[in-house]
Amino acid sequence: MDFDYVVMPTILFVVSAGVIWLSARRVLSLSKDSSHAWRKFVERIALEAVVCIAAVLAGSSAFNAIAIWQYRAANPPPGAFYSVNGHQMHINCTGSGSPTIVLEAGAANDATVWETVQPALSRTTRVCSYDRAGYGWSEPQPGPSDADHIAAQLHELLIQANVNGPIVLMGHSIAGLYMRDYAAHYPEGLAGMVFLDVSTPLMEENPAYKAVNPNAALRWAVWQIYRSALAAGLPRLLWICHQPVPFLNNHATRMQAENLFHSHIGTVVSEQNSFSNSGRQTVHTGPFGDLPILIFSQDFAPWISGSNPSKEWVEVAKMFMRMQEDLKKLSTRSRRIIAKGSGHSIQYDRADLIEKEVPVFIEQIRGTAPQPANYGSTVTE
Repeated sequence: MDFDYVVMPTILFVVSAGVIWLSARRVLSLSKDSSHAWRKFVERIALEAVVCIAAVLAGSSAFNAIAIWQYRAANPPPGAFYSVNGHQMHINCTGSGSPTIVLEAGAANDATVWETVQPALSRTTRVCSYDRAGYGWSEPQPGPSDADHIAAQLHELLIQANVNGPIVLMGHSIAGLYMRDYAAHYPEGLAGMVFLDVSTPLMEENPAYKAVNPNAALRWAVWQIYRSALAAGLPRLLWICHQPVPFLNNHATRMQAENLFHSHIGTVVSEQNSFSNSGRQTVHTGPFGDLPILIFSQDFAPWISGSNPSKEWVEVAKMFMRMQEDLKKLSTRSRRIIAKGSGHSIQYDRADLIEKEVPVFIEQIRGTAPQPANYGSTVTE
């Protein structure tokens, strides 16, 4: 049962109804109260405000829960569902050919983020995007959301979905940790990896990273406030939604908007709480011999040379660039491309580059295209 969007709305509705009933009784009894007129006036105003707030919260929460249920019932996702550890997980495979590209989204994202590139890549080979447990259409799973658990869940999902044979893992941001964990535990059939501006193990322990990130207690408090606002349906009430993303189809655009109304805060918090543990699980992964690895990194140059960037964030950028460069050490057949003009979400900012380079990468794995002459290089495109 979805706690935030079934249990919480029910609790809010019952509590709000109780508050409204008690407040109404008190307002009716004020006429018989012997207190001063000004005191009764102030109390009446306060009680009426409480009634209004309680009614808004109850109505907003209930409407949000009903709207989410109605949207999901009327708009089933493409793809299929399989049981992993007794919980349903969603995967969407398109195209045909080998190796199969398996797409792993970043934190707080589901499979819809790949709608920018999956259709184009599917013209070259089979491509499968999926929702990690607790995101999109996949049910949450018990236990920590760390690299070991996530890699194991993906492995079982691929078995259930008959995605056997060689695969190429392609992931964004925090998915870099999960891909490395998968490569360390399930190397059989892994034909290559494509990193999109990925996180690296224990990067959060770098002094530059610590300088710009809030402490754990503050981060926890912010998440809880945000979670409460979502359960109360306030983003929908205020009509806050994602801006449309170019190249996303109507389903993906609407799904991303719905994600803001039905945010998977529990899973996001669980992944963030497990970030350090995921780093410890993967810090000693690799090198992976001659496994083909293609690395895409965001372009920090315009940002660093922009108008008065803070010293702290410049240090973060330099740290991140060093870590991206170090990824090349994972294989003797690695190369790095800085996506010119791109921010962190390269699949949005430079979908054209991914659609150009990844099919060539696949053909090189197949042996139907010449091998790169520039292994170990870093270029900007």
